[in-house]
Amino acid sequence: MVRIATIEDLPRVNELRQQVNDLHVAGRPHHFKAGFPEELQEHAKVYLEENHDILVAEREGVICGFACVSYVERAETPYSYARRYYEIEEFGVDPAYHRQGVATELFAYMKEEARTRDFERIELNMWEFNASALAFYEAMGMKTYRRYLELEL
Repeated sequence: MVRIATIEDLPRVNELRQQVNDLHVAGRPHHFKAGFPEELQEHAKVYLEENHDILVAEREGVICGFACVSYVERAETPYSYARRYYEIEEFGVDPAYHRQGVATELFAYMKEEARTRDFERIELNMWEFNASALAFYEAMGMKTYRRYLELEL
């Protein structure tokens, strides 16, 4: 089951967010800080405000996956047309629930929600080191349309 989270769900959502943060720390230790301080935990409350949501997936009453999403509207600029899109800002599934369809259920819910809200696209950004996430997103039909490159000196 997938549903919109409430403030009462934040402790468990933050446990899952910490798992994702730990993955990022391991993949890019020179970029991400280890630990999950209160400031990061409090940041989840932003997604309970207007134009955002936290979605949770449950199995037998246990929150086992989450997605923090934003409903984005960008005004036209001299460089680009106005844009509306559904943005996945954070996404994760407890490793104990991997390969059980949780991520696929969350993604299906987000696709339906994006359609219901008349968005033409879902967007997200991710880190290249996370090959399993890339494989999942591509399996869901997502395609790369932009890349960031770096040269370490």
